[in-house]
Amino acid sequence: MARLGCSNAVFASFNVLTLLLGAAVLAGGIYLGAPHRGSSGAADCERFLRAPSLVLGAALIVVSAAGIAGACCRASILLWLYLLSALLILAAVGFTVFALVVTNAGAGRAVSGRGFREYRLGDYSGWLRRRVEDDKNWGRIRSCLAGARVCRSLQSNRTFDDFVNDNLSPAQSGCCKPPTDCNFAYLNETYWIKPPGPSNSSNPDCDTWSNDQSELCYGCQSCKAGVLGNLKNSWKKIAIINAAIIVLLIVVYSLGCCVLRSNRRHKYTLVGK
Repeated sequence: MARLGCSNAVFASFNVLTLLLGAAVLAGGIYLGAPHRGSSGAADCERFLRAPSLVLGAALIVVSAAGIAGACCRASILLWLYLLSALLILAAVGFTVFALVVTNAGAGRAVSGRGFREYRLGDYSGWLRRRVEDDKNWGRIRSCLAGARVCRSLQSNRTFDDFVNDNLSPAQSGCCKPPTDCNFAYLNETYWIKPPGPSNSSNPDCDTWSNDQSELCYGCQSCKAGVLGNLKNSWKKIAIINAAIIVLLIVVYSLGCCVLRSNRRHKYTLVGK
């Protein structure tokens, strides 16, 4: 009996941990969707991340609650329900593998004499490219970038040498300045002077750039690539967090199987007596 009680107590304790973890993940997903950056459009930047967080957080809460109730009440039916968390484990593994696969391609390219990297849309996976090339998706993301003041945060009237040695984020590099091969003259961080005459560059972004602060390079291919660069960094972090959650779920799932067997043996022992 003592051994059985200990098994249930340990199992319940682990489920309290996963319940708190699920609540944290769910809260994080809600936070990503909230207008917390001074603009109702800012939340659209994280829509790629919000849905997986909400689903995973809610699922963790449900299965953890079932595990706690099953362990405390020794209710085998709830423990059997808890064992359906194997589907959650498989889903988490699938999403982690998917995130790693679609973000495997694509990396910033170093520019000679620059402290930042530049990004090209063609370097990323087709799945990600289709997400940002969709007019509806990009309209929301573009609105988010403007609302979140991604480029205005650069405006500090630095010298050109200070600017080129800055460590710009992928979105800032792609959306807030023209590509280096356009050979624009630097006036300040978000104002660049186009050289006279026809452009010697084949990069279409050179013609897309605008000194209008509401336009800049938000319509550029480099901007879309920069957004994917930011997204790739975020998904890599999520994949690492998911891997840790998967390990914890496997441990708790194994404990659940053990507790269920112990409860069944205990039940049969009582019936035998």
